[in-house]
Amino acid sequence: MKRITTWILSTITVVVLMFGYHTSTSSTLASGAGNPPVISSGTTAGGSSGSGTSGSGTSGSGTSGSSGSGSGSSGSTSSTSSAKKSTTATGDVAQTQWGPVQVELTVSGGKITDVSVLQYPSGNGQDAQINGYALPVLIQETLDQQSASIDMVSGATVTSVGYLQSLQSALDQAGL
Repeated sequence: MKRITTWILSTITVVVLMFGYHTSTSSTLASGAGNPPVISSGTTAGGSSGSGTSGSGTSGSGTSGSSGSGSGSSGSTSSTSSAKKSTTATGDVAQTQWGPVQVELTVSGGKITDVSVLQYPSGNGQDAQINGYALPVLIQETLDQQSASIDMVSGATVTSVGYLQSLQSALDQAGL
């Protein structure tokens, strides 16, 4: 009788655990419509520079992923504010095996002042976890080095390569 009771309780426990386990593909991103949030450098409430995510996942240029490496729309806009010229350059979409990567730079006075990643792989939870760590590191490296001569992030090689391709395209457009 004791064996039967143990067996039934063990079976019930296993069934509950199986149905209660959430896989990485069962979650959805809170950014809506399947688009990843834009990851950007910025200023936190305390005034210190940091990186974070914003709620928008679509780019202003309306780009969409297309097949072929380095393809996609790109452009730059500029605005003048109090004697400093600020230019925004959007890099080409770099197609990687896990998804597109696209970088946008803001340049003021010949210096990179802001970096945003408009598109990046976000097809599953593992992509979100890897890119949640790697993209802020890549953005900070870009701001520190002021060029595309930055180190790739270990464990995020594919995203790093796509980031560097799009970053170089944006730097070329910005004339840096």
